Amino acid sequence: MDQQLTNRISCDHDHIPWVRRPTGAMIITILCLLVLSLKTIGQTDKYNQWNNEFQFAHPFNDTWAGEMWLGSAFSSTPTESNVFKTNIQRYATVWGHYFLPPRWKFSAALSFYYNYEVPDIGQYLSPEWRLTLQPTYFFHKVNYIFSSRSRCEFRYMWNSDSVYQFNFRFREMLKFVKPLNGKILRKGIVYILASEELFFKPDAKSTGVTFFDRNRFEVGAGYLFTDDIQLELTYVNEFLPRDDNNEMYNIVSLTLSLNNLLLNLKNSLKPKPSAENQPE
Repeated sequence: MDQQLTNRISCDHDHIPWVRRPTGAMIITILCLLVLSLKTIGQTDKYNQWNNEFQFAHPFNDTWAGEMWLGSAFSSTPTESNVFKTNIQRYATVWGHYFLPPRWKFSAALSFYYNYEVPDIGQYLSPEWRLTLQPTYFFHKVNYIFSSRSRCEFRYMWNSDSVYQFNFRFREMLKFVKPLNGKILRKGIVYILASEELFFKPDAKSTGVTFFDRNRFEVGAGYLFTDDIQLELTYVNEFLPRDDNNEMYNIVSLTLSLNNLLLNLKNSLKPKPSAENQPE
């Protein structure tokens, strides 16, 4: 959804050196925080995971769009090494997007997560309601898309005492998308992507970790079967520094995006005019 709706964004960059721009300052800050996080000393518990997600998007006009995500996650656990044995998470998210030309997008979402035996949360049932607010800024070039996203998450999570507890989390991400056999994302285009994201929250579950929560790096590729059907396969590495045992997640993620699904189904069901009714 992000890539297709931003194809029409065009902008000319000035000649100011990149280190003087907000992008350069942000990159330097994130790299410094990343280096500091990787210096955390301690044993690392590693988990392998599989995520699958369906995304349904529909633009209402030139500035507004709606979206729904349905997904699930499978993971190895401390007691089970088989990734597909434990379905740790199922979720549904409803998004609203407002596009402010030429470079800004503002989004809000309401999500429900059914968490069970999520290694980072604990070995118990922990359903969660989540409100998300985020602006996205696009540094758009002709042959690639570079974006910066800031996300605020207001999370209401069922804790081990069977009470909903409020948690706030802030996420900052830089993302790069590059079409390989064309200049824009459309039917028949193969593209690659990479992103770097940092998570911050005031209260982490591990004692002593009270601000920086995790680093998330993603790399992968995608293909557009049509302008409205898109498949994406990525590898994600998440590193969580903790006082006792650090945690590392190796995640394979498969995402299928369907845009204008109902409209396309309606058009496909329309009767086609017969040859005798064709104008001469």
